[in-house]
Amino acid sequence: MNTDQATVTLEISGMHCASCAAFVEDALAQTQGVKRAAVNLASEKATVEFLPSVVNIAALAAAVESAGYGAQELRHDTNRAQQAAASEERKHTEYIALKRRFITAVILAAVIMPLSMTMLFTNMEHFIHETLGMQALNYVLLVLTLPVLLFSGREFYVSAYNAFLHRMANMDTLIAVGTGAAFAYSVVATVAPALFEQLGMRAEVYYDTTATIIALILLGKVLETRAKGQTSAAIKKLIGLQAKTARVLVNEQETDVPIEKLHLGDVIVVRPGEKIATDGEILEGASSVDESMLTGESLPTQKTSGDAVFGGTVNKTGRFTFRATKIGADTALAQIVRLVEEAQGSKAPIQRLADTISSVFVPTVVVISILTFVVWFNAMPADTRLPFALVNFVAVLIIACPCALGLATPTAIMVGTGKGAENGILIRNAESLEKAHQISLVVLDKTGTITKGEPTVTDVVPLVEAEQMNTILRLAASLETNSEHPLAAAIVRYASQGNVQMLPVQNFLSVQGKGAKGMVDGKAIAIGNAKLMTDEFIPLTELASQTLEHLVTQARTAMFVAIDGQIAAVIAVADVVRASSKEAIQALQARGIEVVMLTGDNKQTAEAIANEVGITRVFAEVLPHDKANAVKQLQAEGNIVAMVGDGINDAPALAQADVGIAIGAGTDIAMEAASITLMRSDLRDVVKAIDLSRRTMANIKQNLFFAFVYNVLGIPLAAGLLYPFTGWLLSPMIAAAAMAMSSVSVLTNALRLKAVKI
Repeated sequence: MNTDQATVTLEISGMHCASCAAFVEDALAQTQGVKRAAVNLASEKATVEFLPSVVNIAALAAAVESAGYGAQELRHDTNRAQQAAASEERKHTEYIALKRRFITAVILAAVIMPLSMTMLFTNMEHFIHETLGMQALNYVLLVLTLPVLLFSGREFYVSAYNAFLHRMANMDTLIAVGTGAAFAYSVVATVAPALFEQLGMRAEVYYDTTATIIALILLGKVLETRAKGQTSAAIKKLIGLQAKTARVLVNEQETDVPIEKLHLGDVIVVRPGEKIATDGEILEGASSVDESMLTGESLPTQKTSGDAVFGGTVNKTGRFTFRATKIGADTALAQIVRLVEEAQGSKAPIQRLADTISSVFVPTVVVISILTFVVWFNAMPADTRLPFALVNFVAVLIIACPCALGLATPTAIMVGTGKGAENGILIRNAESLEKAHQISLVVLDKTGTITKGEPTVTDVVPLVEAEQMNTILRLAASLETNSEHPLAAAIVRYASQGNVQMLPVQNFLSVQGKGAKGMVDGKAIAIGNAKLMTDEFIPLTELASQTLEHLVTQARTAMFVAIDGQIAAVIAVADVVRASSKEAIQALQARGIEVVMLTGDNKQTAEAIANEVGITRVFAEVLPHDKANAVKQLQAEGNIVAMVGDGINDAPALAQADVGIAIGAGTDIAMEAASITLMRSDLRDVVKAIDLSRRTMANIKQNLFFAFVYNVLGIPLAAGLLYPFTGWLLSPMIAAAAMAMSSVSVLTNALRLKAVKI
């Protein structure tokens, strides 16, 4: 990747349909210096990868504005919450204005409709003829319809005009041409009815059609805007988690400081029940912290001196102080928000189908509507052909608006990625979410992924009856407190969990590659391998050798414990399997996904772990730089491969895999190379991520099916193809209602994902 490349998210205003999104995307993509642009209609955001040395953000915004839309940079900094609040306020203001336009259109349409249908009521028709006359009534209807066009429907016409100036056509083009044609026809029939009479046609008006169509489309817009707000609920919740102030300790005095004014190294005080202001390391005190916003884990995490804490999490019990190690856009919460927003703004490959169709859809519909007009104008009797052709022309234009098509994919992506974030599953982009449902094989790194990644005491086997286990453990752990070796730390940790009291140590000596020895409580203690025992002239009994051999076959590292020159016990240490690993592997296999283990450990240890968790295929003794080659080999077999790892040495394999999944406790490098990051070190979340992908893709396909079927069935019906056989015609007003409801139905279906349990 070019090191000069940067990514920016722009909030786009003025988009109404898939065609609008395509226009904005084209305007950005054609700008010099832009490497890639993806526009999401549902989130109203554009994610742009560009070269800062060639083009700046102001130029990107100008490119969007030149296409007839608005653009504003979405910044991921300490003012993110304020920016989100400002954006929310802007959208709320737009929503109120939209409702006002809708209410105006509904009220006027409710008056225009009955006045236009006086012929259905004999007494009313007689009254109108006697008092006003039909031509005067038409003028009244014209006056009532004008506010609907000029106020309620103004944006449709302005948008269509701007698109025309740019030699483009969008959804608003269809609405503007359809309602505009009906209105223009009605104005001519009102002002110059004699023209129609001379041609042997009735001078009918369609003001009710114009007003009602606009009212119904605005109804759909109101419902659609409300539903869109719900699709972004996850990101709003994440942003809302950010604390607004921090209690900073300066010269023993506590002062409340806005979080945007925090500095690295500030010492911050946190009391029970308070939000933690930023990321840091505990200096003093202990507590339990609710980290569910990061991990999805409901149980609080115990924290003490030296432990890391994260901004936005909640302190539950104790009081503690911590030093700020990350602030602003570098905090875990800010990075999660950025990742989720970029994922929601990205485009899934499946959307290309909808984009391809949308790019030619509006011009095609215009052609179909013109053909409809021409056919029916020539086929119908002279006195009715113009009104008949006009009604069908308008119906085709209105029902074919491709709004549902444009919303089908991005709304499901927004809800799916948000659902993942709420469960501690961070999905980098829509392509990763789509690809995950195709996974046929999962490669699991062993250390830190299947296992805990740290040595743990698994067995303490006493060999001398005269010595009690607690005594052996006390003497061994006391000696090992002086060692920095990981195996020694495991023994000390195990003893501490059993509340074993440590004893003072004299003459401690660490023997490189063999073990350690010293005096504890007046006894000579030696802990280590057979070489150390030989060096110390301590005989290995047959029982000791058999015990060691048995433990080694179980993939454990065994150490002899000698007391006063006699082997008293064997202590075994191993990197134990996580409690959830076997369950997760079985769940993957139950879904028809093959599971393979990849490790640098020796074959005996690897196969012992594999047997324990139910894996039948193992790549052992694989060097770090060969892990990516192992993934390539599996891909060459025709598999869609997911690689799950946590370390720096896993990064090449994560990048090579079709879907790289980083365990959350792993390194930043591993997470950067991954497509999906799991905030918890729990393999069951791999299953959840795949299930989420499958459910999201199913939802997208449902949405696309409904959108396609709606247009495939709606356009022929609106064009009057069934009229010669059944006498069925589609009223433009019903077409408008159907068009509005199609978008709402797609959004509602996408919102079902929020209720899905993964």
